[in-house]
Amino acid sequence: MKIGSIDLGHEPILLAPMEDVTDIGFRLLCKQMGAAMVYSEFVSSDALIRMVNKSLAKLQVCDDERPVAIQIYGKDIDAMRESARIVVDQAHPDVLDLNFGCPVRKVAGKGAGSGMLQNVPLLLDIVRAVVDAVPGTPVTVKTRLGWDEKSLRLPDGTPFIVDLAERLQDAGIQALTIHGRTRAQMYQGEADWTLIGEVKDNPRMRIPVIGNGDIATAERVRECFDRYGVDAVMVGRATFGRPWIFRELQGGTLTTDEKVDILKQQVLTSVERIDEYRGILHVRRHLAASPVFKGIPNFRETRIRMLRAATVEELFAIIEETRTLLHTLSASPAHTSTTPNDNDNEPTGF
Repeated sequence: MKIGSIDLGHEPILLAPMEDVTDIGFRLLCKQMGAAMVYSEFVSSDALIRMVNKSLAKLQVCDDERPVAIQIYGKDIDAMRESARIVVDQAHPDVLDLNFGCPVRKVAGKGAGSGMLQNVPLLLDIVRAVVDAVPGTPVTVKTRLGWDEKSLRLPDGTPFIVDLAERLQDAGIQALTIHGRTRAQMYQGEADWTLIGEVKDNPRMRIPVIGNGDIATAERVRECFDRYGVDAVMVGRATFGRPWIFRELQGGTLTTDEKVDILKQQVLTSVERIDEYRGILHVRRHLAASPVFKGIPNFRETRIRMLRAATVEELFAIIEETRTLLHTLSASPAHTSTTPNDNDNEPTGF
C-alpha cells in the first residue's frame, strides 16, 4: 500500500493518533514492534499558529520512527492552512493527517474533530486549503461513519461516508482512515466495519482506505483485510500498555519477561525525554492498565502502588515484584490466563 510515494508494504498495520499516548517515545516502541507507520498526538491548529510551546513540542519527530504522520485539527480555514505549513516546515512529516473524527466534547462540541461532520462544505474547504498549502506532503484524513445514526445515509439512501469519501478524494487527500463508529457512539458498542467495506468497494475510490476500530487480535486483522478489503488497518486503544501488540497482530509472540522489559523501557524513555517525576506521571497509567498483568488476583492494591510511585527505583521495584508473581502464577497448575481480577484494562478517553 502506498500513500503518495510512501510504500508501507502489503497489508500494513498502523498506530492510531491518540492524545496523551502517542508521544515520540511510545511511537518508537510501536515502530520497533512492527507498526508500519505511526501517528502523533493530535495538535490544535489554533495553538500552533499562536506558537504555544506545548503544541510545538508535539512536532518533534526522529528518523527512527519514520514514516511518521503528524495530525492536526481545527475548524478555521486560515488556521488549518497556516498550521499545516508550520508542521511541514518544522517537522517534515511523511504524511499530514487531518482529524475529523475526535468525538470528545471539548473538540467536537466546538465544531472541530468529528464536529466537522455537521458542516461538510467547510470540512471540504479546509481540506482543499491544506492540500494547496503543502503541495510536497501527502495529506490524509481520519474520520467517522457520521455524526449519529440518523446521518448514516443520505436522503437517496447512499451511505454518508461513501459520499464523503469520494468528495474527500476529489479534494485531494491521498488516503482515508475511517473509524467504524458515529460521533454519538463515542467508543461504545462494536465498531461497524460494513460501511468501511462499502467505501472500499466503491469503484470510484482510487486512494487507500484504512479501517479503524476494535482491532485487538491477529484473527480480527485477518478478517478485516479479507472480508472488508481495506488497504491497511489502524490500531488505537488496544495498544495502551501493550506496544508489542503489533508483533502479535502479525503472528508473533513474546514472553512475559519480554513484555515486562518493554514496559520498563517505556518508563525509561519517558523519563529521559521529560524528567523523572513528570516522565513517570506520563507513563505509569499505561503500566497500571497493561494486559500483561491480567490474571493477577487482587491486583488493585499493586495498581494503586504503581500509580503512586514517584521514582524510577520505586516503580521498578513494584514491577519486579509483579514479574516474580507472574512467574509463580504461571508455574501453578491451577493458574489459567482467564483468572478473574479487578484490573480494568480498557483505556478510555481517546
